[in-house]
Amino acid sequence: MKKNIQDNKHTKLSKILNIFIIAIFIILICIAILNNTINTDSKNTTYSIYQKEIENDITTNDTKIKYDENNTTETDTTFTFCAIGDVMCHNTQYWDAYNSSTKTYDFSYVFDEINTYTKNADITVASLETSFAGEERGYSNYPTFNSPDNLAYSLKDIGIDVISTAGNHCLDMGFSGLSRTIDVLDKANISHVGTYKTQEDQDKILFKYVNGVKIAFINYTYGTNGIPIPKNKEFCVNLIDKNLINKHIKTAKDQNADIIVACMHWGTEYRTTANEEQKELADFLFKKGVDIILGNHPHTLEPMEKRTVTLEDGTTKECFVIYALGNFICDQNAENTRNSIILNLTITKHTDGNISIDKINYVPIYMYKNTSIKTRGMRLIDINKAISDFEAKIEGAVDVNLYDLLKKQLSKIISIIEK
Repeated sequence: MKKNIQDNKHTKLSKILNIFIIAIFIILICIAILNNTINTDSKNTTYSIYQKEIENDITTNDTKIKYDENNTTETDTTFTFCAIGDVMCHNTQYWDAYNSSTKTYDFSYVFDEINTYTKNADITVASLETSFAGEERGYSNYPTFNSPDNLAYSLKDIGIDVISTAGNHCLDMGFSGLSRTIDVLDKANISHVGTYKTQEDQDKILFKYVNGVKIAFINYTYGTNGIPIPKNKEFCVNLIDKNLINKHIKTAKDQNADIIVACMHWGTEYRTTANEEQKELADFLFKKGVDIILGNHPHTLEPMEKRTVTLEDGTTKECFVIYALGNFICDQNAENTRNSIILNLTITKHTDGNISIDKINYVPIYMYKNTSIKTRGMRLIDINKAISDFEAKIEGAVDVNLYDLLKKQLSKIISIIEK
């Protein structure tokens, strides 16, 4: 009997223990499941927050893009265009720039009084009337020019962006000199147009982008002082040839140029008015699509004018020509060869694609030579400022003799340029 009772008790305890073990096992399983759920929720919550941040960023960026797209309206684009005349370098100029202690050349001082004008424009264009054939060829003067490389770097330092190289002196030192001149300008980071080392280069149009406006530059010369174009290298210089000009203008148009600028080496030396050939060529260039003509070569200033031109398709547009910008730097002594201008144009490309020349002004300058000192005696003078400083009795102003000279030069400039 006792044994049966004990067996019953033992059976009951076993059942209770089994139930207890099962309960604990169930509880552990529930805890594990709960933990896994919490961790999963936590991961999902973290991912959701991160994803939301990304989505918010994307939404914000999309909103900005849509806002910009919906609210950006095309506007007119205005920029300033500066042009200077022939960069010449006579032997007296490079002697003046020579530093005997360092045996180097430095032309920078020549431009100290006027460089803000050329630097501040959105784009500045010049004309080269010398070559950079290298010191080993010997620096030389008229009639075959070869100048120190430093001149190119000094031009870059005053803000020259583009220089036309097709001129009557471009072959003074032969094809090798022409080629090295291109190399020097490349090293100085000055864009150039008019002379080339290959046919492929001649076929290309020089484009410059200014505030998003695409400007094409073309350049031609009347000749090369009787120096023959090297055989099989006819591509090396652009001569004034209407077929070639037509070809380049068409290429510029095909490549969607907004503005075409023609740099023309033409005219009659020392003449202060355009000859008939210049006028006829200007008409031709405008009708074919050129917007701005910059003339050089005569070594003197010639008149400028803004025109409304009727094109071949019957439409009209504003155009500008200055027949000659004169000498920028030189050491010539003929009348009007030392006075010149820094030309400034304010140009707008309108939303309809039309171009307007809104403002035309200029800074009268004079290439001064101080003969009382041996070196660093040449400099470009801002004529208006020099006159103003003298009249205001500013310390360091020019003396009365130079003041009188500058007054005369200013009158000459005005009478020529605004004729």
